[in-house]
Amino acid sequence: MKLIEVHGISKVYQLGDIAVNALAGISLDIERSEFIAIMGPSGSGKSTFMNIIGCLDKPTQGQYLLEGTDIALMDRDELADIRNKKIGFVFQGFNLLPRTSALENVELPMLYDGISVKERRQKAMSALQVVGLEARAHHHPNQLSMGQQQRVAIARALVNNAPIILADEPTGNLDTKTSAEIMELFVKLNKEANITIVLVTHESDIAAYSRRIIRFSDGEVVSDEKEDKS
Repeated sequence: MKLIEVHGISKVYQLGDIAVNALAGISLDIERSEFIAIMGPSGSGKSTFMNIIGCLDKPTQGQYLLEGTDIALMDRDELADIRNKKIGFVFQGFNLLPRTSALENVELPMLYDGISVKERRQKAMSALQVVGLEARAHHHPNQLSMGQQQRVAIARALVNNAPIILADEPTGNLDTKTSAEIMELFVKLNKEANITIVLVTHESDIAAYSRRIIRFSDGEVVSDEKEDKS
């Protein structure tokens, strides 16, 4: 069974009297443990595609299967559960709560799961150890470098053992050296923890860390290339 299957996915946004076709019949599969980079110019549909496979948006037409289940058949609570348990999100802007420690930020996905405070702390600290930030657990975001803040965001994406990480321009706010460190962390998570990673980027050097590059243009897939890095 494929991890992700999309069949003829289209997305149309209505802006007044104008219909904007963000996606125009995308069909592709994503296997477990793949590391994929999605590239394309602004307006090519790559972020819309990420929002759909992240269950943040629904297609206008077409079918999206996650682990064989049709997402269209799920209600709001089931979709929220998938976003919490199956998919970890990493964004360009980190999206950390400013008045909350790194540890508490990582705990956030577990707050509504009935998990005890002790277990939440243990899991959050373990996730911070994975990204090399256990010594900064009690620091607030303004006490961390941007690279460290992104590591906290990655730890938060990992804490519920989600099999998928969706990363939208995760190095967009980082310098070259820090970007390389973050990408090496993604490579490690993909290889050692078998986490499926789908990453949106404008940068060819960042996409080069992946093992498959899908290029979008005008809402369509224009190329899909795999590279064997085993």
